[in-house]
Amino acid sequence: MYNLGEQFKINMSNALANPKNIVQGKFFRFTVLSERLIRLEYSGNGKFTDAPTQIVLNRNMEPVAFEAQEDDKYLIITTSFFKLTYEKERKFAGTSFNQTKNLKIDLLNTQKFWYYNHPEARNYRSPGYSLDNNNKNYDKGLYSPDGFTSLDDSNSYVFDENGCLNERTNSEIDIYVFMYMNDFEGCLNDYFNITGYPALIPRYALGNWWSRDTAYDDLKLKGLVDKFNEKHIPVSILLLSHDWHLRNVKNNITTGFTWNKNYFKYPSSMINYMHKVNIHMGLSINPFEGFYDFEEYYEQMKKYLAPDKNGVIPFDVLDYKTLDVYFKMLIHPLDNMGVDFYFLDYDNISDRMNLGRLNHYHFLDTKKDFNKRPMTLSRNSSLVTHRYPVLYSGKTIVGWDTLKLIPYFNNMAVNNGVSFWAHDIGGFYKGVEDNELYTRFIQLGTFSPIMKLGCDSGKYYKREPWRWGIKTYTIVKDYLTLRHKLIPYLYTESYKYYKYGKPIIKPLYYNYKEFYDDVNYRNEYYFGSELFVAPILKKKEYIMNRVIHKFFVPDGVWYDFFTGKKFPGGRAYVSFFNDEDYPVFAKSGSILVFGDNENINDTNVPKNLEIQIFPGHSNTYNLYEDDGVTNMYEKGSYLVTSIDYNYLPNNYTVIIRAVEGRSNIVPENRNYKFRFRNTKKAEDVILYFNETKIDCTSYIDGTDFVVEAKNIRTDGQLTLNCKGKDIEIDAVRLINEDIGSIISDLQIETEMKMKIDEIMFSDLPINKKRINIRKLQRKGLEKKFVKLFLKLLEYVKQV
Repeated sequence: MYNLGEQFKINMSNALANPKNIVQGKFFRFTVLSERLIRLEYSGNGKFTDAPTQIVLNRNMEPVAFEAQEDDKYLIITTSFFKLTYEKERKFAGTSFNQTKNLKIDLLNTQKFWYYNHPEARNYRSPGYSLDNNNKNYDKGLYSPDGFTSLDDSNSYVFDENGCLNERTNSEIDIYVFMYMNDFEGCLNDYFNITGYPALIPRYALGNWWSRDTAYDDLKLKGLVDKFNEKHIPVSILLLSHDWHLRNVKNNITTGFTWNKNYFKYPSSMINYMHKVNIHMGLSINPFEGFYDFEEYYEQMKKYLAPDKNGVIPFDVLDYKTLDVYFKMLIHPLDNMGVDFYFLDYDNISDRMNLGRLNHYHFLDTKKDFNKRPMTLSRNSSLVTHRYPVLYSGKTIVGWDTLKLIPYFNNMAVNNGVSFWAHDIGGFYKGVEDNELYTRFIQLGTFSPIMKLGCDSGKYYKREPWRWGIKTYTIVKDYLTLRHKLIPYLYTESYKYYKYGKPIIKPLYYNYKEFYDDVNYRNEYYFGSELFVAPILKKKEYIMNRVIHKFFVPDGVWYDFFTGKKFPGGRAYVSFFNDEDYPVFAKSGSILVFGDNENINDTNVPKNLEIQIFPGHSNTYNLYEDDGVTNMYEKGSYLVTSIDYNYLPNNYTVIIRAVEGRSNIVPENRNYKFRFRNTKKAEDVILYFNETKIDCTSYIDGTDFVVEAKNIRTDGQLTLNCKGKDIEIDAVRLINEDIGSIISDLQIETEMKMKIDEIMFSDLPINKKRINIRKLQRKGLEKKFVKLFLKLLEYVKQV
């Protein structure tokens, strides 16, 4: 055995199943891991695997309630979810053609069942390797409307106690079957219990990323950062492509680990500067091409590893001496310079298994330093990728087709329990750069788990917001700023993903199965616990200068996040969206926490908090905070703050208090801004810190009522009460108001607009309205506007 280091060691005892959950014969072994999950093993020599595998790390569960009945021929295992029937000691068999099945699992209270070799044709799939060139390839997922799925672990390698992977010495069938019916949340929890829960992502990874496949140097990189700062646009990550290091350009070799001093004369100073302005540094690397003689530590590496005939030291991720030398001589010196994470840029769809192994070792190697939160960026290896965030979707084509793929792709990722996919916002290359497309990409990215700006090296690719016209620039800047303000909310939702297995995105079709095949609604998703997004994926109608967008709002009452307009749920709507608008909704009673640091790039725990609260229901939101960059949270260094909103019509109470963890995580004093959405000025506003009444200011901002409190200590309870008569604004959204706004904006004579208004909003039958609109062409209304208003008549609500 090779000792790679303490950070790679595996807890072997976790992989040993509880004997109380095992039913075993001579050649078979069944382990009931939960009421929904069972492990099925068959071995011709009666030997079974107890070691952890690449996929499954934990089988040591508490005793599960099940019943086992058997006679000389059959075994029946029953839980509250399924009934397994097996013809004992026979090798598993089952086909859909001749119905030969000696192993069958019935999903109780349904007509559905799983059998060995089941095709699982209704599986909803999960994202495949990448979206390079908009190629669509998909893997099997966990979600199925049938309510079951299986995970074949028969061929995965096994770990020894030092964390080294080895081939199985025994040929066997080793399958995990999830029988969850409608409880997909339970399925995900079972999956995370055996494979490991998702990693807690560094806080800075939730900000705006910048990457461009170009040869930056010290001057260009500093100039880029200065430009972002000058424009007051936040950025939290700079990711350098393969030109940061020495490499064999002539032979198109991308690998390298030694800084190119022609570009970066003092790389440590450059990284230190970035950290001072609160920007984190990522580097692209690819060890699979081997190690060349231009590496700084090449001669030292040769003492341990033999070069091939071309002088290249080959890289084998399963050669543990090579792996050890790789980390100690190439990666750790970069770590010591302050590099925050690595993009494992290995683009080989036929070798995903080794990419998954590299992800694993890179992620764990970072754990050698308790002061650094592990994170990797790589393409999808398909191996328990939720453990090693973040995934990269590849070199996509600039265009609307790519935009349409991203929310569908993100939703599919949840089918395999994955939240963090990074897409090149705007598309990577080719296509046509377009204002509207770029804007819609940015808006979608703002409300996605990862927001990564990226593109190819050509000078005409425009990802810098300031290279667009003033309208596009202003909209994009606002959304990129909003993204950083959302980090307290996003980080809390990321913590829920890590702690409880709740993905940040939840597809609408989980709650409304009929929408999976409906192109209008299948891309919609819940974004954390408080928001819902219905992404815009098509071009606007240029005459009205708006997108006609059809969307579905879930059950309950929801509010447009930007305008505050009220949408009773459980039904479909049509709305008209300007370029600056985006269909994001907050449910009734939503509590949204925003942060605002003095340094725009700073993603650390903020001193200034804005808490937005939507009316209609009481709610509690538990804000999670830690230092965001170390692993000290594992030792209890974190804080959970309860924000409790008690709603009564005309009487709102908000209570803020720490409920778990250590108070020294957050600033000693904070500034609070409470923004009560759709609320008039309250007549009586009272603020207490513990039992002491303290001062605050209140005012109206548009349709919101705002209360501000400065320098409030964070080691006690803050209580705010607002009372008044008829202070809640109903703000029901009216379609006719939207259409009236369209008429107002059109380049048509004002007197003609009045005539159009009289027709559109009259109580005439719709056929008469059509006739009268057509007659306006004789009075000078252009034909294109006639067509527009005939179309809008479909949406006008009769008065």
